[in-house]
Amino acid sequence: MSAKDTKPLSLEDLRKRIDAIDQEIQALLNERAGHALDVANSKKASAIQAAKDAPDDAAGNQTSSPVVSFYRPEREAQILKNIASRNTGPMRDEHIQRIFREIISASLSLEEQLKIGYLGPQGTYSEEATFKHFGRSVIGVPYAGIADIFTAVEADAVRYGVVPVENSTEGTINHTLDLLMHTPLQICGEALLRIHHQLLSNSDNLEGIEAVHAHPQSLAQCRAWLDKHLPNAERISESSNAAAAEVAVENKAVAAIASQSAGLRYKLPTLASNIEDVKTNTTRFLVIGNQAVPPSGDDATSLLISAPHKPGGLRRMLKPMEDAGVSMTRIESRPGRTAMWEYVFFIDVKGHKDDEVLAPVLEQLRDEAVGLRVLGSYPRAL
Repeated sequence: MSAKDTKPLSLEDLRKRIDAIDQEIQALLNERAGHALDVANSKKASAIQAAKDAPDDAAGNQTSSPVVSFYRPEREAQILKNIASRNTGPMRDEHIQRIFREIISASLSLEEQLKIGYLGPQGTYSEEATFKHFGRSVIGVPYAGIADIFTAVEADAVRYGVVPVENSTEGTINHTLDLLMHTPLQICGEALLRIHHQLLSNSDNLEGIEAVHAHPQSLAQCRAWLDKHLPNAERISESSNAAAAEVAVENKAVAAIASQSAGLRYKLPTLASNIEDVKTNTTRFLVIGNQAVPPSGDDATSLLISAPHKPGGLRRMLKPMEDAGVSMTRIESRPGRTAMWEYVFFIDVKGHKDDEVLAPVLEQLRDEAVGLRVLGSYPRAL
């Protein structure tokens, strides 16, 4: 029979094939999860053996306890990038990566139930960034302030924290930079979240809105839209957009600027969608923890540098990077708080601190700089 004589499959036959594929996928997912558990058991056994091999203290007690890192940021980044590189469609890269992110998250939860601190309450963009980076099989723990997240990770109340560091339209979150200056924690990863603001309210129309509540940055990011559509509405700052949504739930004359997920969580209808003035509005979040991350092959490194307080001091700090061809992606200055008019510099570069290109540059900087601290090397955000 020729190809042109082949009849297309009926709708019933197509559905049967999809059902068969679903069964195969389910079996493979459980097989994958079984191997993930085998990996976990292997890691535990290695950690126990390492603890036994560690020298005892003077009293004959073991000096170390088993520490197992089940979450491997560099490994996950490699998996997700490989998935995109071999994707042939019709599914888009980001869609299939999102599916595998959840597969990885569910498998990891069988090994270790991760607790992740984020800037709360529930329904914030920080919560969205947390689930985007770790998947939804982790336990998200909301905190009232960025400093509280740092404290929680340092105290092992949560394994990692997700903190905002900069927005593409409103700039740097200085509080995060200030906390990075004094924490022993390392940056273990980053997440980029495209920000789409929704106007949420129980009001039937815009004419009924007397006040708009939101985080100050969100109000600023929607300034032009508000000037055009709600010029007479009072603009009131809240600690978070989720807190603004809580106010809007109780008052029909109030609208909140928040995410779509916040609208679903607080059962607030959307009066207007995507009201941000800049449609490419994106916030960058950092993942902080007590973990040094090995190279993934596509990494970034964040540095804290104190330059000599003399003419050309910063230029001399940057020259070794230029000479080695190291790409600098970001630089921010903050008061050093040790002496008047002295500043420290936060610098992001491409590469891992252990790379053959970047490692010797860092050695040079240690000789030249008043102070140098590597805040972390981590996989670049997808």
